[in-house]
Amino acid sequence: MTASTRTKVHESAPPEGAELDALVIGAGFAGLYQLLCLRDRLGLSVRVLEAGDDVGGTWYWNRYPGARCDSESYYYSYSFSEALQQEWNWTERYPQHGEIRRYLGHVADRFDLRRDIRFNTRVAAAEYDEANNRWHVTTEGGERLSARFLITAVGCLSAANFPRIPGLEAFRGRWYHTGRWPQEDVDFTGQRVGLIGTGSTGIQATPVIAEKAAHLTVFQRTANYSIPARNGPMSAEELKAIKADYAAIREKGRTSINGHPFDVSEHSALDVTPEERLARYEAAWERGGLRFRAAFRDLLTDKAANDTASDFIRAKIRSIVKDPEIAERLTPKDHPFATKRPPIDTEYFETFNRGNVTLVDIKASPIVGITPDGIRTSDADYPLDIIVFATGFDAMTGPLLAMDIRGREGQRLQESWAAGPRSYLGLQVAGFPNLFTITGPGSPSVLTNMPVAIEQHVEWITECIRTMRDEGLTRIEADPAAAERWVAHVNDAANATLLPLANSSWYLGANVPGKPRVFMPYAGGMANYARICREVAEKGYEGFRRSA
Repeated sequence: MTASTRTKVHESAPPEGAELDALVIGAGFAGLYQLLCLRDRLGLSVRVLEAGDDVGGTWYWNRYPGARCDSESYYYSYSFSEALQQEWNWTERYPQHGEIRRYLGHVADRFDLRRDIRFNTRVAAAEYDEANNRWHVTTEGGERLSARFLITAVGCLSAANFPRIPGLEAFRGRWYHTGRWPQEDVDFTGQRVGLIGTGSTGIQATPVIAEKAAHLTVFQRTANYSIPARNGPMSAEELKAIKADYAAIREKGRTSINGHPFDVSEHSALDVTPEERLARYEAAWERGGLRFRAAFRDLLTDKAANDTASDFIRAKIRSIVKDPEIAERLTPKDHPFATKRPPIDTEYFETFNRGNVTLVDIKASPIVGITPDGIRTSDADYPLDIIVFATGFDAMTGPLLAMDIRGREGQRLQESWAAGPRSYLGLQVAGFPNLFTITGPGSPSVLTNMPVAIEQHVEWITECIRTMRDEGLTRIEADPAAAERWVAHVNDAANATLLPLANSSWYLGANVPGKPRVFMPYAGGMANYARICREVAEKGYEGFRRSA
């Protein structure tokens, strides 16, 4: 079904101050689609509140040098509209941040979504009014809005993690966080730049900054595996073939483990000869991208199998980086491959062969402070003109806990999640009726190609609200016992993999001091998760309490 067959025409947005059917927080992939579904498919009055001055969500804020998606463009996109799929032409295999924003802007304009989005509006608090079964939302500007349903579409990677390093306020140069990059370009020409962090963001930014800077000093806490992206332009022939095959591509993505439309090998890394295993890894390395993980079926479930992939990548790093000492510092040894989100890169390891790049191991020589002139470690001072914090995000829970969300009897979400997030299906939290969390903790989210996870959640929420309306119900809340069972299942799913072995992973919240160590995403697979959600709905929303 195309979008045009699903769309109603609305003459105007709800008047200011009106009580709404639904409030959506965030205007990225999730918020835009949730608005479209609730407004145009159900005919509800909806408003989206967005902190930025345009659509884009995560991609509005992440404009740092080299920022691009690690899912391929043709499937890092919406599938709900065949017309949209056919008319949009991606230019690169892996889309750059600006292209993703243009795409989302096109979606917002095509479906007339902007008129129901309030930009430059950051939510400060939300409180559930049990007597009236409504959510009252307060913005940082002091405005109050009311709605029956509150839906968070705040993203999993949108709350920037600012490290607490003493002395930053005295630094005489400029500093930036990759997750809050300015809209204007930052000129690194002739500058001494320090970059802190070597996760996906740092790996993308390092080669681009090094090309312009007089000198780049990279401060690395944890060495990381990375696979070459092999990015390049999309040819007209490729686009034509993709568009002709979109139905099969989308079906494969929805029925896969991680939302990507490619097959994972049925073979174990331990069941083939060393020669065949090496040949498969070499082919996957040359092809590039996240498909490397699909070379064998057991890379995330069998440590011995994973060792073969980890050793292969370590050997590649040592072969690329010319200085053996630097190569060893860049070689990960404290976690198995892909147990942290695996980055893909363009000339990352090659960058450390440049004469204007220095690598500092801050596990061996920790940063002790920032001085007016640069960064001081335990054994040296590094004079800098610009500091770039590529220190990631307070992932998954951070964007939600940044707001003062209060449920029944004033229960604060911060208190409910003091020991770590607890939800049912990653969709609702016990004690917080009519609050839905798109791609919340306890759902596949960051372990998947995000648009697949987002569309599944948005469509489930939409159908849930439609069913409630048809049955004359107005309130839905996760049953506490069901939520506890789901949390246990999420833990079991993680423990069935090697993922918890990465002790410093942001999947566990380990990058944020004081954050509870809880494995947050659901590792049981996207297709399996969607089946569970479908069965829950078919059983009358089993595990949820619904009432009139």
